Amino acid sequence: MGEYHHGFSVSIERSSDERVLLSLHARGKLEHQDYETLVPMLESAVAGMTHPKIDVLFDMRELEGWETRAAWDDFKLGLKHGRQFDKVAMVGSKYWQEIAAKVGTWFIGGEARIFATREEALAWLQESA
Repeated sequence: MGEYHHGFSVSIERSSDERVLLSLHARGKLEHQDYETLVPMLESAVAGMTHPKIDVLFDMRELEGWETRAAWDDFKLGLKHGRQFDKVAMVGSKYWQEIAAKVGTWFIGGEARIFATREEALAWLQESA
């Protein structure tokens, strides 16, 4: 049996009264339970905000894909919070990740870009914050 490498870390910080930075780092495949962790954290972070803006820093360098159910969860999250997402910065260089960035913009009201490094992604997120 091969080793199973899966990891998902989430951190959420308020950068201002109405702005939140959601940092995600995924390793292996995104699973349904990852969304069960993420969604309540995001809900509580934006609770009480009138017009929340959510910036996302998503480190995809070790992401290998996602389960079908997790992709459906992603779609539902986008429908519910789509207009609240402002900037989505993805860190990674694989071709399929560029496709994921394009697909992501279908559900997100904001702008999605892909970067080679975490530093470049953060700098872009902080430009207008």
